Amino acid sequence: MKSKLFIQALIFSVLVAAAGAIFYISGSKDNLNEMLTEQLVSVSEIKTLVSRGDAQLASQRLDELDEQLRKLDVDDRRDNSIAWICLICAGFIFMNAAYTYFAVLRPFSKLEKYASQLAAGNFDIPLEYERKNYFGKFTWAFDSMRREISAARAGEKQAVENNKTVIATLSHDIKTPVASIRAYCEGLEAHLDTSPEKRRKYLEVIMRKCDEVSKLTNDLFIHSLSDLEKLDIKPVETDICELLLQTVTELDPGGDEIHCAAPDKPFVSDVDPDRLKQVFENIITNARKYAKTEIDVALERDSGTLAVRFTDHGGGIPDEDMAFVTDKFYRGHNCRGEPGSGLGLYICSYLCRKMNALLSLRNTGSGLEVTVTVKEISASETS
Repeated sequence: MKSKLFIQALIFSVLVAAAGAIFYISGSKDNLNEMLTEQLVSVSEIKTLVSRGDAQLASQRLDELDEQLRKLDVDDRRDNSIAWICLICAGFIFMNAAYTYFAVLRPFSKLEKYASQLAAGNFDIPLEYERKNYFGKFTWAFDSMRREISAARAGEKQAVENNKTVIATLSHDIKTPVASIRAYCEGLEAHLDTSPEKRRKYLEVIMRKCDEVSKLTNDLFIHSLSDLEKLDIKPVETDICELLLQTVTELDPGGDEIHCAAPDKPFVSDVDPDRLKQVFENIITNARKYAKTEIDVALERDSGTLAVRFTDHGGGIPDEDMAFVTDKFYRGHNCRGEPGSGLGLYICSYLCRKMNALLSLRNTGSGLEVTVTVKEISASETS
């Protein structure tokens, strides 16, 4: 568009200059011809007077001719040429202003009103594409953007509706096994299990219904995973030792599967205790599911950091999977057909990043060691 406007201004300027030059040259020629004619007449008159012998009158005419030559005004035609040039310039300015209005200002004003409509959220008004318009490609891109935004908003709305439908359906489906679990628990409380066989049957139903609830909640979590970024992280001063012992005790009340070596004195860090406990639980649950061995848990202090190490003896993770195990929905080659969604370590990694902690994994030769490293708060910081 800039090049077109520049070429247009250049053409009009050349036309104005050419017209001015033509008028100037034409005026100069006309003035020169008139001046020569008057001089010839005066010379002829002087010759006639000399031939008659009237020297005094001839001398007087000669003086008049000299005065005329000295006072000759050759600017009349030039003034006329300047007037024409000014008229042409005024015409050029008017034509340029009209062209700028119809070719630039009016389309831009139309585009500005259209942008205001989009800013107000009205995406149903199309913008016609005018090929000859300087803003033709821009309006086409603008309208394409409008269509893309409209499609994206429609897709987002549909996705939200689908997500609500799925969550509502899963929530409704959870009620059925929960009701069965409650019924059988009430039966056990009322001592309806009159024989060991009936008691075993009750317990089998309860465990099966628990598995169903677990599966449904996993599906529910996967569908709500898009809201993971909205998780609220509230760092507070937390006793890591107490939090770790509490987590291990809840997961292994008998102390047969998990061996925890936590110091007696408090190791304090600035983390969200609920989220850090969730990390610990996911790591231990993963080790139980895939390693199926005892788990050693240790808490160590090192250069202003606290490292919580979880070590199993299940053979570790294949090297080709190690770089991807914290990716969303990734499951390694050693999952051995175990049910899962590939989200456990991904969630652990995400929560650690949100708490400025570090999650690292390495094979020890006999198993896998998962380490969660957090920053320790010194005594001076806590006081």
